[in-house]
Amino acid sequence: MRKTTLLAAVALSLVIACPGPARAGEPAATPTVSAIDDYLREALDSTGLPGMSVVVTHDDRIVHATGLGHDASGRSVTADTPMRVASVSKSFTAATVMTLVDEGRVDLDQPVATYLPEFRMADPRAGRITVRQLLNQTSGLSDRTVDIGATQRATSLTGYLAALRPGGLAGEPGVRWEYCNVNYDVAARLVEVVDGRPFADAVQDRVFEPLGMGTSAVGDRVVRPSDGFVSLYGAWVSRAELPGFRGGSGGLVTTASDMGRWLISQTGHGPRVVTPGSLAALHTPASETGYAMGWGEEPVEGRTLLVHSGNLFTYTAVQAVDPATGFGFAVLTNSASLHDDTYDVLLGLVSLTDGNQPAVPGGGRQTMELVLALVALTAVGLGILGVLRSGRWARRRARRAWWRTMLRMVGTLVPVALLAAYPQWASILMNGRSVTWAQMTYFPAPLTITLAVAAVAGLATAAARLVRLRSVRHADLGIAERR
Repeated sequence: MRKTTLLAAVALSLVIACPGPARAGEPAATPTVSAIDDYLREALDSTGLPGMSVVVTHDDRIVHATGLGHDASGRSVTADTPMRVASVSKSFTAATVMTLVDEGRVDLDQPVATYLPEFRMADPRAGRITVRQLLNQTSGLSDRTVDIGATQRATSLTGYLAALRPGGLAGEPGVRWEYCNVNYDVAARLVEVVDGRPFADAVQDRVFEPLGMGTSAVGDRVVRPSDGFVSLYGAWVSRAELPGFRGGSGGLVTTASDMGRWLISQTGHGPRVVTPGSLAALHTPASETGYAMGWGEEPVEGRTLLVHSGNLFTYTAVQAVDPATGFGFAVLTNSASLHDDTYDVLLGLVSLTDGNQPAVPGGGRQTMELVLALVALTAVGLGILGVLRSGRWARRRARRAWWRTMLRMVGTLVPVALLAAYPQWASILMNGRSVTWAQMTYFPAPLTITLAVAAVAGLATAAARLVRLRSVRHADLGIAERR
């Protein structure tokens, strides 16, 4: 799905808006390779992304697959550069499950426990979760009711399921949609048990090989991507991806060329990995949720596309299929920041296929981080001013009641309180998804640093005022005693 995380929500709290283009157009002729290249070069320049690989497909052919920019080693990014695609992996996991459905080995509407007896939780309702509910994320599983930290320490899908046992559900299975990676990691373990092979091997045999995706793998031991980048006040800093267990929810490493083959299959052309009926099921949302199985419906350019994005801490990706025109798109970047430029680039590609002149993407990241930098600098200035003026502040309030003085101090300590509870309120903004301090040092780093600077400035001001106030009151007391 399109990225709507802590970062967008907090950015709004800092009065930053990131508009997205949206205009309707009738499907037109396939854009030329030169038109796509011209647009992508402009997009790379305007977004400032370090590296990007892109593919556009139409029906049964790859219109264009290319790469721009560089990786962390300085090598040019090409259509064959391995990229982490994070939650885009979910559509592959769902397709792998569906191959078992086509073979009659799995029934979407049977409880998961039918095929996976080890799937047990403290909440007995977990026994009623069906395979379909896992894939369309209506199972009731939630980051708020599962120990996500324990699952991320797992070294296998077996260990991952064991970590779920003390947890519960946030609601009755099948009633409410909630995005939760646990659904797809459980689905990956189901594949292992029913197929009889490790999940990575099953996906290789059932999806990658039939489609000719020769440079794709689950995990980064076979296909090794380079380190990615995070944006720090406009500068790109190379960092290794934050460790974590991803499995079926986000472990895929692939290339733009291979994604082209995948997108062709998702429009019903080329080699098939699932039957037409199963492909339709993969693309059909559950009730009114807008989420199907590894795909979400999203209005783009006046019609509904099937879309899924993926966001790690140093990589970002988005894929889309247009059922009305047969076009497919994927944009993969080796970077992550507070603003997701991949989706904006995707919108431009859709405009091209409509015969329109695409809006130039970019500026959102730069603007957001510039504002954060200005806020940090302002906080530093106010902190210095507050310390320098603390004596005058104390003299004006020396004879006032303590409680009134303390109330006047609250404002300076608000950033301290926000920083202390940073992961907790970030989790609330992300609908309960687990957030750690380590994660806050990656692509949210500009926000984290700005908040920390504001907290230090506020704390320094408060401390200086208290010291000065104590000094003034002691002086006044000494004068009174001498009298």
